[in-house]
Amino acid sequence: MGAALGQRVVVLLIVAVAVFALLEVAKGDAVDAYLAQTGGGDAGYAETLRQSFGLAGTVPDRLFTYLGRLVRLDLGTSVAFGRPVTQVLAERLPITLILMGSALLITSVVGTILGIVASRRPGGVVDTLVITVALVLNATPGFLVALVGLLVFAVMLRWLPVGGIGTIGRAEGSPALDMVRHLVLPVSTLALTYLALYVRVTRAAMIEMAGADMVRTARAKGLGGRRLLLRHELRPALMPIVTLIGVQGSAMLGGSVVVETVFAVPGYGSLAAMAVAQRDTLLLAGVVLSGAVLVVAVNALVDILYGVIDPRVRLAGAAGRG
Repeated sequence: MGAALGQRVVVLLIVAVAVFALLEVAKGDAVDAYLAQTGGGDAGYAETLRQSFGLAGTVPDRLFTYLGRLVRLDLGTSVAFGRPVTQVLAERLPITLILMGSALLITSVVGTILGIVASRRPGGVVDTLVITVALVLNATPGFLVALVGLLVFAVMLRWLPVGGIGTIGRAEGSPALDMVRHLVLPVSTLALTYLALYVRVTRAAMIEMAGADMVRTARAKGLGGRRLLLRHELRPALMPIVTLIGVQGSAMLGGSVVVETVFAVPGYGSLAAMAVAQRDTLLLAGVVLSGAVLVVAVNALVDILYGVIDPRVRLAGAAGRG
């Protein structure tokens, strides 16, 4: 446990240094963008701004200042918002977590179910139909799925809002229901983008487990039906699915940039796009670093799920520590 935690801390440190290096290579900074928008200023004013935002000094000085702030969980001040980066991130994080969590839940559950259905009769009509739909979704870019969803359900049918997350303070109706209506299209788009992988992985794992020795032995002993499916086939097949959840968690964080931009969802993705456009280096670094923390947390959860699904993983880890 301690070794795994140490590895994750090292990973986050490497990410922090890499983000700083990339931002240093980029031409210009947030002060340049701010002065260009406000009509400019003299060199002294620009230097004062850089001092206040921690962007002045030599590269080693800025690096040590940046790392020292990270230890205190201080990500600096956003030039674009004029507020601490942690406050801006705290406002956007819940929205992105709802978007990602909902999409990940839908795509993993629906993809697993479709994969199980397709694996029952490999090569049959249902299997062919499911795989065909999965391949079409896999080959379709996420932004195209988003635009088609907007055109059909928001513009033509007018069933769902065009974008945003709803007016929380409106007088009539339920604010929670209004938010759900606004998030249906973004969540569905993000889920459909990654659904095909879960279908294919689940189908392959279930077909492999159907021919495993322990399944044939259980079937020979008269075990069948739901118990055989859930205990001897599905449970071992969940291991690659859980692994996929860990991988897709980070991929969805990147995919949310497109989805949140198209649907005007004020989450991490749109915030990252804004930070790049405004050259708000501290805000962009905060988005990347907090995203890395989120990915590390998802992978830690995946490690826990491994032990829940297969106790041998937990016992092996305990034996290794011993």
